Amino acid sequence: MKVLEVKDLKKSLSGKQILHDVNFSVQAGEVYWFLGPNWAGKTTTMKCILGLVNIDSGSIKIFNTEWLTQESKYKIGFMPENTYLYKYLTGREFLRFNGKFFDFTPEELERKIEELLLKVWLQDAGDKPLKSYSKWMLQRVWLAQSIINDPEILFLDEPMWGLDPIWRKMVKDILVSLKEKGTTIFFNTHILADVEDICDKISIIHRWNIIVESKKVSSIKKSLEQFFVDKVMSFEKAS
Repeated sequence: MKVLEVKDLKKSLSGKQILHDVNFSVQAGEVYWFLGPNWAGKTTTMKCILGLVNIDSGSIKIFNTEWLTQESKYKIGFMPENTYLYKYLTGREFLRFNGKFFDFTPEELERKIEELLLKVWLQDAGDKPLKSYSKWMLQRVWLAQSIINDPEILFLDEPMWGLDPIWRKMVKDILVSLKEKGTTIFFNTHILADVEDICDKISIIHRWNIIVESKKVSSIKKSLEQFFVDKVMSFEKAS
């Protein structure tokens, strides 16, 4: 069953077209990798899907419904690339604030917060203000926020950015756990090695065009790095 379908998506910014007929679909339970170089259009596409920017034309369906409904928003988790947080809240207060958007009892929410702080290794920093957190700590508390509602589909924008190998391994383990539970995961990244072995499909976007659409990772016979480079270079030569 498709949980996300993007058709003929176009987007312009300041009179310049920055997305050209973007097409792909994501099946329930897939880990879907939206891969591309910097400034390729990955984040813009995700923002269009989540209704954070308006599209010029095309269609986007989530849970088989055009545009986001209130019901579908409850099923979505989102971690942006840039974590703009309330710096005077503690980590625990930040999670509590976000958890109150969902139908938790007070007791359920507190249990959930403690579980998440433990999962992202912030149990000893939960009562410290976010302004005292390092970049990698902010990344982890935002990841915790994105899964507080046990989303059916999780959107992650560069989730490994700024993390050292230990914390990247922690994030990867969380993604594997979510995959085993059947969560659909859609994420942007240009870091190949971190997540190559947990992905089901990839699309590659380059210069605001989809150059590989919904390719099964298991069907790629060469290294993913070489496959990626070959596709990008082929597109450049043909342009």
